[in-house]
Amino acid sequence: MSAKCIIVDDEPLAIEIIESYVAKVEQLELAGTFRNAIAAFTFLQQNTVDLIFLDIQMPKLSGIEFLRTLKDPPRVIFTTAYRDYAIEGFELEVVDYLLKPIPFDRFLKAVAKFMHQPTALPLIPKTDALTDDHVYFKVDKKMIKTRMADVLYIESIKDYVKVKTADKEIITQQKIGYLEESLPRHQFLRIHRSFIINIDKIDAYSAVGVEIGKHTIPIGRNYKNDVMKVLTKNVF
Repeated sequence: MSAKCIIVDDEPLAIEIIESYVAKVEQLELAGTFRNAIAAFTFLQQNTVDLIFLDIQMPKLSGIEFLRTLKDPPRVIFTTAYRDYAIEGFELEVVDYLLKPIPFDRFLKAVAKFMHQPTALPLIPKTDALTDDHVYFKVDKKMIKTRMADVLYIESIKDYVKVKTADKEIITQQKIGYLEESLPRHQFLRIHRSFIINIDKIDAYSAVGVEIGKHTIPIGRNYKNDVMKVLTKNVF
């Protein structure tokens, strides 16, 4: 059986991204999308859903305020650009707390929690989900689409990260630790407290650093053992 869900977000592009993710999971059926919480509230007075993908910071009525108005709320997955509301999410017993930009595999983990399935994710994605190869990074008020295969490395700069590709740099407000958890582990590797690299882009490496094009990225002392285990798998 499918679980009916709705998306509530004031950003059209954010709705578009989550809508495309929902379309790739057989167990989810999209019942509607709403640009504000008031419209969603009106819809729920006459309709029943199983899950809400809910943004937090919205005009007129925030996602948290909206959730507290519901007498018998459906399950909720917060989708937000702000990490400051995690405690409220815990108190409201939401299923998960997704920070934008939301990679597809992280979205699947949240849906798996909702479905009460193990983190191995035995979900049934539709065929085109297997070719999903991009992520969106929020820059100012825009969501920048970036192919994961184009990323050379990611560098942490305090509360921001710099995503470096061959032809551009994207700077977005995000913690490198969150990206480490969200990016595909077979493709990306944390080698330093400030750097994640795309394994496929490595040209050479030594015990102290990795070369990607013209860039030399240091291997942190605390990461060296784990990094070498990964990098030496293909040594002859």
